[in-house]
Amino acid sequence: MRFWIFCLLYGWFSAAAQFAPQVGTIGTTAIHKDSSIIINWANGCTLQRGWQNIADTTLGKAQVGDETYVPGPAGNGIVSLGDGGNATLTFHKPLRNGLGPDFVVFENGFIDQTLKPGTAFLELAFVEVSSDGENFVRFESTSTIDTNTQLQSFEGINASQIHNLAGKYIANYGTPFDLEELRNNPLVNINAVTHIRIIDVVGSITPAFASRDGRGQMVNDPWPTPFASSGFDLDAVGVIHQDGPIGMNELALSQKVNMYPMPLMAGSVLTIANKTTDAYALFDVYGKCLWQKQDAESEIQFTISNPGTYLLNINNTFEKVVVH
Repeated sequence: MRFWIFCLLYGWFSAAAQFAPQVGTIGTTAIHKDSSIIINWANGCTLQRGWQNIADTTLGKAQVGDETYVPGPAGNGIVSLGDGGNATLTFHKPLRNGLGPDFVVFENGFIDQTLKPGTAFLELAFVEVSSDGENFVRFESTSTIDTNTQLQSFEGINASQIHNLAGKYIANYGTPFDLEELRNNPLVNINAVTHIRIIDVVGSITPAFASRDGRGQMVNDPWPTPFASSGFDLDAVGVIHQDGPIGMNELALSQKVNMYPMPLMAGSVLTIANKTTDAYALFDVYGKCLWQKQDAESEIQFTISNPGTYLLNINNTFEKVVVH
């Protein structure tokens, strides 16, 4: 009896789980390719293609793009991984664990009138990181997409049903990943990540071919896609936190500007004195600008209504503001 109660509760939780929604919806964690929190991009790529259709290998492997399409900013072309294919990215400097997400992965999903309302055409991928190029650790992913019926080649997915899978967001908006989640894994140094691997999700719900999330559940995404552009279409990987000198300064506030009161409580007024610049802007940790002011007076004030961690841009240097 207890077993069946557990199964019912587990099934209900799985079906009801809601994660961050698609671009344009309150609560999304999507990061635009032009966000100021992206400070660098992958500069190398090694590709292992997958099949156009893993169930029919006579079609050959995916063909669109090559390794040269991935390095650099998003929007410069894609490489198609094919069913189960992967791409391993390298960087000029190691990535490190910082405040909020540490890197972001871009794909070329889309929304159009042929899709069910609230869905987008998305192709998904697992994400792994490594500190030595040999031992890779995977972010634990979750998919609550129904697996009773196969999503067809051009069906849509509701982004709120997937978590920690690259490709969650449409083109020009990346999926963020936080190295803090891997802190307790001895196989990776989260302050010295040298490689990121993107592995296509085979969206088939046939057990022989299926890819499974961190709970062992099959991940259902549009399949098959028996074309040259089969599988996850990797656009770029952006860096948010990187080792060594970077544009985002996380020194203590007191070393840079005079702000008070500290700590700051939600709904209270933050005052910045001793002006040293002509421009201020406040961002959330996903790069959304919440407030900005040009040619500020010698003392400026504004209110932050909600608890959380924010980034204050002062003359292109970012300072952390924690609101309790």
